[in-house]
Amino acid sequence: MTDPHSPKSQHSATSHQHIAPSDELSYSPEFEHTPEKTDLSDTTWVDRWVEKGGQICAWLVLIAMLISVYEVIMRYAFDSPTTWVHETTTFLVASIFALGGPYTLARNRHIQITLLQDAVGPRSRHIMKVLQWLLGIGFCVAIGYACWVLAWKATHTPMGDWRLQTSGSSWNSPLPAYTKIMLLLAVVVMSVQMLARGPGLLRRRSGGNA
Repeated sequence: MTDPHSPKSQHSATSHQHIAPSDELSYSPEFEHTPEKTDLSDTTWVDRWVEKGGQICAWLVLIAMLISVYEVIMRYAFDSPTTWVHETTTFLVASIFALGGPYTLARNRHIQITLLQDAVGPRSRHIMKVLQWLLGIGFCVAIGYACWVLAWKATHTPMGDWRLQTSGSSWNSPLPAYTKIMLLLAVVVMSVQMLARGPGLLRRRSGGNA
């Protein structure tokens, strides 16, 4: 029989004590992951209107789903496929993606790398925000020009006459032209959002709140 007072027995008891649950393994609130709150300090009344409009446009997803279900039923249950569902769904989904840009900007949910901003003081952080704003304006101008060229070619002939670009399918709808118009509209809205944020950023700098 092993002596309970022997060094070997004491070492075994100590090992069991380490294996047993302890306070070190208990739940600690400091390790709980809490979602980072979105900074909406730069948003304006334009962003609020865009956010409301985005919530309405979200219903386009349901419409696209319903007509897709209708197409599946007509095609496989009644052997009578439609000529308009595919192009309509493509237009709706493309419009949702395009209008998602202004909505995401209104919610300030675009992907951001804030490593440098978190490492500097308030004044430097504000300067970075102003630079981001200027870069955003430049981005909107560049993309806006490209979308304007696409929309113009989709709605006019080379001679300048009004003519909507069509799909060339059996339905031959003008939805390709409308899709490019929606792209241009989305960039215009984003440009207005960026311009509306300018006075607030500059006022904050002049007011010494940076």
